[in-house]
Parts: sequence; structure tokens; C-alpha cells
Amino acid sequence: MNEKKTWDLISLASIPLIMTLGNSMLIPVLPIMEKQLKITSLQVSLLITIYSIVAIILIPIAGFLSDEYGRKKIIIPSLIISGIGGLVSGFASMFLENPYYLILLGRLLQGIGASGAAPIVLPLIGDMFKTEEEVSNGLGIIETSNTFGKVLSPILGALLAAVVWYLPFFSIPVFSLISLLLVAFLVKTPKRKQAPLKLKEFIAETKKIFKNQGKFLFGVFSIGIIIMFVLFAVLFYLSNTLEDQYKIFGIKKGLLLAIPLVSLSISSFVTGKKIGKNQTTMKWITLLGMLLSGITMFAITLVDSLITILFILFINGVGVGATLPSLDALITESIKKQERGTITAIYSSMRFIGVAAGPPIAAMLMKTSEKFVFYTMAGFSFAAVILIFITLHPIGKQRKKEVT
Repeated sequence: MNEKKTWDLISLASIPLIMTLGNSMLIPVLPIMEKQLKITSLQVSLLITIYSIVAIILIPIAGFLSDEYGRKKIIIPSLIISGIGGLVSGFASMFLENPYYLILLGRLLQGIGASGAAPIVLPLIGDMFKTEEEVSNGLGIIETSNTFGKVLSPILGALLAAVVWYLPFFSIPVFSLISLLLVAFLVKTPKRKQAPLKLKEFIAETKKIFKNQGKFLFGVFSIGIIIMFVLFAVLFYLSNTLEDQYKIFGIKKGLLLAIPLVSLSISSFVTGKKIGKNQTTMKWITLLGMLLSGITMFAITLVDSLITILFILFINGVGVGATLPSLDALITESIKKQERGTITAIYSSMRFIGVAAGPPIAAMLMKTSEKFVFYTMAGFSFAAVILIFITLHPIGKQRKKEVT
């Protein structure tokens, strides 16, 4: 990969990093916000939920628009909207006596911005790079950036909130501006070789894709939901347990939360560089990653030591991290460039379902039994293994004919 493409990739990798920070950075700050705003725990949770719900709804629309008008023409305005959302929430917090609903509006705008920025990166990687090795390497870096944002979020959020509780809101327009400038000046998108499809033609083509590859797409979408569901459910459990059971707060808590995400980030990066162009290899890496996830989830039910639990979660992060770039590469390489934006956007939207569902379901399960949380997560991981066997085989020749 030449130097020019390296800077393109660095610029694009800033988008998922910033969008992840924009949401996950608030998680360690929510208890402080609840006290400062004098609101209920349900109301404060909506600051996270509204971001995810908006993304679930709008990501597919953004994907279609990026196919129709071009990737950068959607990404840049979306970064502007995200930055405006941070300013609305920040200034409302600073100047208003009862700012909750304006903060919620700002979070909604951030969700809109995230919907049109981060998910468009996946198809743009597929557009920009010619060889499958370059695509898989690029997707691995994007996933690593995404995960690094999750690693950094609890630490950075706690640090900023230590200065003043609403400072994380003001960090969003700063980060968004940096990413906007990088994308605007350093990312060169390839020229279209074909005119975009009209809406009627696009709908017909999309139906054809789901008819021909419905089994495969169902599998990839479902596995993507399960991965993020398990990840965020476990992080929610760990966050609460560190405070309630072990009385660990602040930066120390953020560092411990980052442990499984560090291994996930490293695993994503290495896998993205090594999987190459062999779709069968991608399938088996995904299968082994989810099998490892299921085994580690079950293993946690057999131990009580915090150190042992953190070690097992570190190993779990290796498995989960390996699956993410493999799934990204599978779906990106299996769809025509003309429809890639919409299909990968639907995939990103499905992953947000897992993000949104993980914490509340984990909270309900914890009321029954902490071990039941991990029995359930193990069950979903093993279900993903079965889905991989059923839906991701065979991978190569038939779909490649449909893509070319």
C-alpha cells in the first residue's frame, strides 16, 4: 500500500474512532449526569439509547444515499451534524437550568451524524482499494480504530468529566472537525465507472441480492448482532460489577474495562492484515472466534476471582476481535460496488441492534443471576457458530459470479 493510500486509510479510520468516542465516552459519565441534571436512571440511559435508535433507522438510508450521490458527499455533512449535536448538548448543559431535553436533542443530532459517517467507511474501503488483500487489511484497520475508540472512551470520558461534567459534549465538535478536514483534503474517492441506479432499479436490484444471497446475508447480519450484543452485555456487567461488588471507580475502573477491548483491538488489527483474499479462511476464523467466545463465556461461570475473570475476558476479546474484520471482508467482497453502500449500511445497522440490546438485557439477567448472564452469552455465541456452519458455506465461486 503506497503512502497516499496510507493517509487515505488513516483519515477514514478517524471516523469510526470519533463516532465511537461520541457515544461510549458518556458511559462512565452517566451517573454524574444523573445527579447534575436531577433526572432518573431511565432518563439518563436515553442519552445513549436515542443515539443507537436513530442510527438503526437512518444507517440504511445513508447507505443508499452514498450509493446515489457519493461517499464523501454523505460523510462530510454527517460529521458537521455530529459536531453541531455536541455543541447543542454542551451549551445547553452550560447555560440552561433544565437542559435535559436540549441535551437529548443534541444526542439525536449526533446519532444522525453517526448514521451518515461511520457506516459509509466500509463500502468506501471496498471502492478505493483494488486487491482483496488491500481491502481486508483496510477493514482490519477500520475495525481496530473502532475498537480503540471503545478502549479509549471510558478513560477519556472520566478524564474530561473530572474537569467539568459536560466537557465530553464539547469534545465531539473538536474531534468531528479534525476528521472532517482529514477526509476532505486527504481522501480521494475513485471516479464512478457506472451511473447510480434509479430508485426503482435500486429496489429491484436489492431484492435480487436478498433473493440470491439471502441465506448468506441473514447469517452475516445475525452474527454481527450477536457479536455486539455479547460484547456490550459483558461490558455492562463488568462496569456494574466493578462498582457494586469491588468498589472500583473512575480512571481505575476505565482501565479495567479496557482490558478485553485491548485484546479485541489487537486481534482485529492482526486478523485484518492476515486473512488475505480467501473467503473460506474468513469463514473459519469467524467460526473459531465465536467458538472461543462461547467457551470463555461459559468458563467465567466457574470462577470467582476478578483477576481470573479479567484474564478470561481478555481471551474472549481475541476471539471476538478476529470475527469482526472477517465479517466485514466477507460482506464487502460479496456485494457489487453499486449496491455495497446500502448492504453494508444495513449490516452496520444490525450491529447497532446488538449494541442497544446488550446492556438492558444484561441488566434484566443480572436480577436473576450473574451466572445466568454468561450462560446466555455463551448460548448466543454457540448459536452463532451454528449459523456460520449453516449460512456461510459455501462461500466462494457462486457469489463471486454474482458480484462480478
